[in-house]
Amino acid sequence: MSNLTHQPVVIIGAPRSGTNMLRDVLCALDGVVTWPCDEINYIWRHGNLRYPSDELPPERATEPVRRYIRRQFDWVARRYNADVVVEKTCANSLRVPFVDTVVPEAKYLFIRRDGLDAVGSAMARWKAPLDIPYLARKARFVPRSDLPYYAGRYLWSRLYRLVSRERRLAFWGPQMDDMAELLARHPLEEVCAIQWQRCVEQSRQALEAMAPSRWLEIGYEDFVTRPQEELARIVDFLELPATEADQAEAVRGVRASSIGKGRAALDTETIRRLEALIGEGEQDAR
Repeated sequence: MSNLTHQPVVIIGAPRSGTNMLRDVLCALDGVVTWPCDEINYIWRHGNLRYPSDELPPERATEPVRRYIRRQFDWVARRYNADVVVEKTCANSLRVPFVDTVVPEAKYLFIRRDGLDAVGSAMARWKAPLDIPYLARKARFVPRSDLPYYAGRYLWSRLYRLVSRERRLAFWGPQMDDMAELLARHPLEEVCAIQWQRCVEQSRQALEAMAPSRWLEIGYEDFVTRPQEELARIVDFLELPATEADQAEAVRGVRASSIGKGRAALDTETIRRLEALIGEGEQDAR
């Protein structure tokens, strides 16, 4: 396996937990870049296209798979003359050991958010209308051989939204092994809660098995209320040559206005039911 020409940094987090915000802040620093689209799950899934979920075990990271994904990291580094390549795909929270088999040089940033805030926000994405510019940016990075498969899946998901009683997509976010069963047995808010819980628990379990020097945990609420302090901690962890002025500029647009917004979208009975469902995991993310 050839050496990478840069330092890979992988952001791990459940959907709607501030992963985009964290990526964008880091990429505002000199020498730090990412792909010019939101996520690259298509790249991570190449070679395992028909695996039934995003919970790829490490043994699925075969030599051809590793070689292909690592080439994509190197492409970004060369294209933008970068020292650090940041990757953020929420589905990776279900397969950290697979990711680490592909990029064992990586450092990890694990961002967590209040569980019910994340659930309330995720529910809106399950019901979101078509965003053609967003889709076009991601489609650029679909391997050509995989395009027919994803086109069919995307069309089915959109058609499903038209006939669904809940007016939701057929699938959204990290796909768990038992996703179809969960969608058949639970209302959407409970599926979102379970999806959030699995992402957090599986990420934490995998990261805690690594050396502490390889990963750093960040609280979303901490970051948005004390952005310069938290970014300084991340810069120190990643050993980035960013000055205080650079860091202040990078977090200039960070706001705490989304704290509590997801919870506010849920009624009292739903909050009570979801708190009972996700239990201690939700409390840990506060």
